[in-house]
Amino acid sequence: MATTGLQHVAAMYAGVVAPPLIVGAAVGLSPKELTFLTGASLFMAGLATFLQTLGLWNIGARLPFVNGVTFAGVAPMLAVVDTTKDKGDALPIIFGAIIVAGVLGFVAAPFFSKLVRFFPPVVTGTVITLIGISLLPVAFGWAQGPDRAADDFGSTTNLTLAGLTLVVVLVLRRFTRGFVKQIAVLLGLVIGTLIAIPFDVTDFSPVTEADVVGFPTPFHFGAPQFALAAIVSMCVVMVVSMTESTADMLALGEIVDRPADEKTIAAGLRADTLGSAISPFFNGFMCSAFAQNIGLVAMTRIRSRFVVAAGGGFLVLMGLCPMAASLIAVVPRPVLGGAGIVLFGSVAASGIQTLVKANLEKDNNVLIVAVSIAVGIIPIAAPTFYHAFPETAKIILDSGISTGCVVAVLLNLVFNHLGSGRDADDVTAPMEPGGEIREQRAGTVAGAH
Repeated sequence: MATTGLQHVAAMYAGVVAPPLIVGAAVGLSPKELTFLTGASLFMAGLATFLQTLGLWNIGARLPFVNGVTFAGVAPMLAVVDTTKDKGDALPIIFGAIIVAGVLGFVAAPFFSKLVRFFPPVVTGTVITLIGISLLPVAFGWAQGPDRAADDFGSTTNLTLAGLTLVVVLVLRRFTRGFVKQIAVLLGLVIGTLIAIPFDVTDFSPVTEADVVGFPTPFHFGAPQFALAAIVSMCVVMVVSMTESTADMLALGEIVDRPADEKTIAAGLRADTLGSAISPFFNGFMCSAFAQNIGLVAMTRIRSRFVVAAGGGFLVLMGLCPMAASLIAVVPRPVLGGAGIVLFGSVAASGIQTLVKANLEKDNNVLIVAVSIAVGIIPIAAPTFYHAFPETAKIILDSGISTGCVVAVLLNLVFNHLGSGRDADDVTAPMEPGGEIREQRAGTVAGAH
């Protein structure tokens, strides 16, 4: 139970620590504060996993389900940071928005479980793809270095370290098996850090300065603040998170031969949302299911929820040991960037896998994906696109995930739910310019003969 529980921790560790690293760096936290934020995320991931696996009353799916910080909230949180004048207020505003979104999600959980049909693969796949695409620029920024004003930002040394780390991860994934293959990203971070030592870019001070035992002090960064725009943005993220968790529960139910019914989904969503609502009290972020651990259950065929609960116990212990949490702060940013390309790219690839099930032979669905992704990447492709809008509106608009999700849901309603739709207009690929005219001409010539 201990070793298989640790394997679940290893499979999701990099995913848990990445969001606090991204947001903490954007806020400008010191290495010690960054370690604290990372430890809080580990601690809350463990508690949320307990809620999901062991359950409490009608809370928890009681499936081998690992919970942790969701990637879906990173881009909206970065938008909050960018639009907050005093960076010291950014985390309290984020925490306040997550609390409200978590409470509303908990209340809506039993109703949301009945609305799954409005979030088919064409919507969820589009949103998950946008999550990965939106996070990739973060990995590219890490690869260049920690400080944009530094002389070595984007230097060949930094880019080489990022490239070597990427190669190490790819080699481990290609030529190893089992447990080693599952923790390839984690091993890549370790090996990349060791390679970086001779280049004098590795700082071990976070470990030497960290305490062996500690506790995530409630509201360490200040009392939560409640800003309407941030709340709306995080509520959209909550909808995305609940949709993704629902899909994960359905998949996991099939794997463990216990199909997830409406009651199970509602209980699982309660665990997700309650964990998210509690998380900010201990300086953590929104919690959701980790899809990579579902793959681990399928691969190992170890289906016991108590094994995953043991992994949650290890996460809690790591969160209560600042020295353990500080190890990730030692990893140089270029090394994180190399691993982040795989990590965030895998998120986008997961979205594409979901889109494969989205019945894209229908031109309606092709249009939904096309327009939603186009709107979602506006903040990446044209960062100043919404410069004329009010600051409160930009918190939502500058998050491609939020806007892309809203557009995908609305277009899905218009094309696939309102009226009879145009289901007869099926295509195997988007129509090329002039394609319809050429087909008509070909038909005319054939009729003439």
